[in-house]
Amino acid sequence: MPSASGTTPGKLPLVVWVLAAGTFLMGTTEFVVAGLLPELAGDLGVSVSHAGLLITAFAIGMIVGAPTMAMATLRLPQRRTLILALSVFCLGHLVAALSTSFTIVLAARVVTALATGAFWSVGFVVATTAAGPHNATRATGVMIGGLTLANVVGVPVGSFAGQLTGWRGPFWALAVLSGLAAVFIGRFIPARQRAEVSIRAEVRALRQGRLWLALAAAMLIMGGVLATYTYVTPLLTDRAGIPAGAVPLVLIAFGVGALGGTTTGGRLGDRRPTVTTITAAAATALVLLLMIPLSGNPVTATLLVFLMGLTGFTVNPVVTALAMRFAGDAPTLTSALTTSAFNTGIAAGSAIAGTALESSLGLTGPPLVGTVIAALTLLPLIALAVHGPSHQGRIVARSGAPAQRRRDEPAQVSSQR
Repeated sequence: MPSASGTTPGKLPLVVWVLAAGTFLMGTTEFVVAGLLPELAGDLGVSVSHAGLLITAFAIGMIVGAPTMAMATLRLPQRRTLILALSVFCLGHLVAALSTSFTIVLAARVVTALATGAFWSVGFVVATTAAGPHNATRATGVMIGGLTLANVVGVPVGSFAGQLTGWRGPFWALAVLSGLAAVFIGRFIPARQRAEVSIRAEVRALRQGRLWLALAAAMLIMGGVLATYTYVTPLLTDRAGIPAGAVPLVLIAFGVGALGGTTTGGRLGDRRPTVTTITAAAATALVLLLMIPLSGNPVTATLLVFLMGLTGFTVNPVVTALAMRFAGDAPTLTSALTTSAFNTGIAAGSAIAGTALESSLGLTGPPLVGTVIAALTLLPLIALAVHGPSHQGRIVARSGAPAQRRRDEPAQVSSQR
């Protein structure tokens, strides 16, 4: 039966898949650097840990850029905002590919991150609105699926290409593809003016404590996973003894796990958010802890990298969907802050892990840092579980799912939207 939005449950409109393709490109550029750190460090004359700042800087740009750009473009047509973001993204990659200065490459990464933050914050709102309330969580999962698919295809292919052509090759490819994506977005996303929006309403939605618990969980789970993933290449080559040429295959294993986790979280997010997130976060901490003693073997190291993606990324679509629901009718700033939360975790996790890598802990330092951060994710998730049940009927109704005790509310909520 069609929903009030005109969308059949389980069926997503084309625009969601188009936007997911955009997140694929942006996920690729964020994470491909992890597989190119040795090449980047050697060519730009810096240490591997210093080259890791390219990941940290991108994350910081996302932290600042997502909410800032969301507010700056709040009254612009959404299609124009998405095209502008992809154009800046393209330009940033061109500058990086042409530069021989680490500082300029670092600055280009920050600018690229600002554009990425704008694209994601607007893209999530466009996708969930187009999908309708019944399909909002699934649309969120598909959008994040574009990000995780980047780890299955984009990052390994970028790593292979980087080994063959140097690290600049993937940057040139991303510049060309993002330019094509801008044309594609202009063709398939309707040119619509935004509905009347209120910055005050967007800010007022941030008063809810549950929203900040969901954002804290998003920050911590991503920080735990990326603390380890950022420096996974030296761990695999120097500790597990995996040849450098085979590292992209291990990154594919991580991406497959992450895609499976995103799919699992997207499917279970509406029905069992508490059990799904707490179980996945606890499993992530355990996997990262086991990586410390077991990463010396190539088989167990590969398996653990796969499980790290599977368990860690199961949490992402659930906490993202919860945050969007808690925001109610003012989702744009919340969408941006969710992006900022993930990237705060990435920036903090990769920075702390880089320090641990240079310490006496050596290659096992990043997994240890990741274990601690992932374990801390349980705190906001348990708090949500404690405070969430009294609000569960309201949350489900707002998402468009049937609510036994409030049969008349879905129609009211849809009319408000």
